[in-house]
Amino acid sequence: MASPLVLAAVMSTQTVPQVYDVSYLWIGDAGVSKYAEVLTDYGLWRYMLNSFVMSVIVVVGKLALSLLAAMALVYYEFPYKNAVFFLVLFTLMFPVPVRIVPLFELMVDLGWSNTVLALTGPYLASATAVFLLRQHFQSIPTSVVETARLDGVGPLTFLVRVLIPMSRGMLTGLAVIEFIYAWNQYLWPLIVISDQSKQVVQVGMKYLQAVGTAGQTDWGLIMAGAMLTLLPPLAVLVAFRRPLLDTLGVK
Repeated sequence: MASPLVLAAVMSTQTVPQVYDVSYLWIGDAGVSKYAEVLTDYGLWRYMLNSFVMSVIVVVGKLALSLLAAMALVYYEFPYKNAVFFLVLFTLMFPVPVRIVPLFELMVDLGWSNTVLALTGPYLASATAVFLLRQHFQSIPTSVVETARLDGVGPLTFLVRVLIPMSRGMLTGLAVIEFIYAWNQYLWPLIVISDQSKQVVQVGMKYLQAVGTAGQTDWGLIMAGAMLTLLPPLAVLVAFRRPLLDTLGVK
């Protein structure tokens, strides 16, 4: 499992001739210069910043909307509540790639194309997060809910002071999953963003494939970019691994 990462790390230090020399499998002469080159000369830092902003907006928006939706589905009575919940689950069968054309037309009609709103808007609603939070809220003892009602606690106060503190592990796990999901987006940003300076890092990596000399792609530069792109989601995974494992039910 580790061998592709090790190979990518080794290739990121090699010059173009060394990369194409299949017998050369050791650290190259380029050292860390490829990392500095890909960050400064090819603007990977800007793509990484765009991806980070997009991921944070998606995480915050998804958790906020999912909390409100799950709270309504568990603690409120309204007509066809179960039908609404099954409709939410039904949307899992229609991922973003299936909805590319109508989504793009909607972004154009709203005047959002080539903006952060177009990048983040289609990802703010999450059926998976609503489902997980709904199941979690149903496991909270009813005595807690009844006590809050007797004390005259309002809906938002109940959400902020009761539900969120009791769901901290679940929310952290979901935040990690959604951050990595948003960070790895490629197809939708490629379609909806036309300004290269506003692109995300996964599309930015694609631009690096055009870099090379004498018709040879500089795979050392690409591997350096790949290693740098790996760092933010890896840092999030390491920092919040325990809540994520608890969310996934791994002991």
